Amino acid sequence: MKKKLLLIAALALTACLLAGCALPTFLLAFTSRQVESKGNDVPMVEEPTYTDSEVYEADEMDGAAMAMMPASGGFYMATPDFNTEEYASVAENGFRKVATDPLSTFSADVDTASYCNLRRMLNDGWYAGEIASGAVRVEEMLNYFRYDYPAPQDGSKFGVTAQLAPCPWNGKNMLLLLGVRAADAPQAAEDGSNLVFLVDVSGSMASENKLELVKKALTMLVDELTDADTVSIVTYASGEDVLIEGASPVKDKAKLLTAIDSLYANGSTNGERGLEQAYEIAQKNLRPNGNNRVIMCSDGDLNVGMTSQSDLHDYVSRKKETGIYLSVLGFGDGNYKDTKMETLADDGNGNYYYIDSILEARKVLCEELTQTLYSVADDVKFQIEFNPAKVSAWRQIGYENRALENQDFEDDKKDAGEVGAGACVTVMYELVPAGEDGAQSGLKYQDSTLTEAGQSGEWATLSTRYKEPGDSQSQLETTVIGEDAVTDTPSGDFLFASAVAEFGMILTDSEHKGDSSYETVLALLKQAPLSDAYREEFFSLVKIAQRTLALAE
Repeated sequence: MKKKLLLIAALALTACLLAGCALPTFLLAFTSRQVESKGNDVPMVEEPTYTDSEVYEADEMDGAAMAMMPASGGFYMATPDFNTEEYASVAENGFRKVATDPLSTFSADVDTASYCNLRRMLNDGWYAGEIASGAVRVEEMLNYFRYDYPAPQDGSKFGVTAQLAPCPWNGKNMLLLLGVRAADAPQAAEDGSNLVFLVDVSGSMASENKLELVKKALTMLVDELTDADTVSIVTYASGEDVLIEGASPVKDKAKLLTAIDSLYANGSTNGERGLEQAYEIAQKNLRPNGNNRVIMCSDGDLNVGMTSQSDLHDYVSRKKETGIYLSVLGFGDGNYKDTKMETLADDGNGNYYYIDSILEARKVLCEELTQTLYSVADDVKFQIEFNPAKVSAWRQIGYENRALENQDFEDDKKDAGEVGAGACVTVMYELVPAGEDGAQSGLKYQDSTLTEAGQSGEWATLSTRYKEPGDSQSQLETTVIGEDAVTDTPSGDFLFASAVAEFGMILTDSEHKGDSSYETVLALLKQAPLSDAYREEFFSLVKIAQRTLALAE
């Protein structure tokens, strides 16, 4: 770290002298850092303290120094020693009694950022106790993977599969898996896409796993697009700049790739002006029947202009009414602002991904391009009603920040999540089965006599509301979960999803984790077919977490 700071200081001093400007604060405050040595006695110098502004100024000068280096030099700064990553707090779902609270209502979520970010942390040597609980969103872990759910039939928007089997971490309870698969082939794909790449080029993006990875990811995306599409590139740092507007990814491909390759990091982060400019460009090139989307690439460290979550929420919520969606690709570590990135995507009618490698970029932008870019259903809401004759209590696993009030389900003005073409949504519930007195509420003043449907043997009913893209009125589909969903030999998808959910509970030290351990997760995975490289990687990730915990102890 000392060598790094000295190098930054030297480069910054040279830049200031050449430009004739005043020295930045962090240079004036710069002193010798504490040095660690093995086997030698080294005088220890008291560690200096820095204000937040001084630390930020040093980080931005790090980016400025990077911008001065020749592009061919292959020079990248190391990850900073300090960590200012931000995650929203999550209050885990608890059990609810069916007799008094039979409805579970929530928004769809197909984001996957949490899993990829956790993968980065675990691969970097973090153990469970070091990971913020807000960084662990089990629904995004579940929805990262592909499942063999049936496609919708007979003109339905969604295909639904349901399985009920004994709960792996609590044998007294049952585990319900609901797999929802969206329809394929949206009309918008035939009408082309109007895409605006909104790229953060501030100083904090100056590292290999940030702007350099952004450039590689966008290059791959351009390769996947057709002549029916148009691409614009807007950058933002201290100000904003329109590099290219309305270009064809085929005819203007060389120009697009040159512009992407020329990006470099420098300055502060005025995300407000960048967003405004990106939406303006998207509006100018709007395709009424096509896909209009801003794709934001950033570490989320907005520090100039509009910076609070509430301001960001208000702004992008207004803009989504224009028919322009906002998807977010997160990059980097150390100063990563997950809270802001999730807010932007959720309120901007888009999806949220975290790109930690070129392989993940290929998955999101190539293998799953249609799912990533094209929405087939907007404002998707789910409501599950449990039958008290079969279920005494229920607990939803994950989706804490997607919960809705029961009355929101039929309110078409209430915003909810968008689901892309062919996307799968996986939902899991831990259920306490009803006993012989399952029809009794246990209340003094209420009669809980079952209806005819309650005596039918059904476990639950799933209701799904959604809007066709561009429509203001929702449509309804329902699916009954009956005795035919109960099994003692669950599918490989069920076993794998159970392992993912159990792993998430271990990472957060959930009070409901029961008998969960890394060993039981691995045992489940050995029973489930690891049918692709992503599932195989998850198996390896659990083993890494297990070894890291052993070393920490």
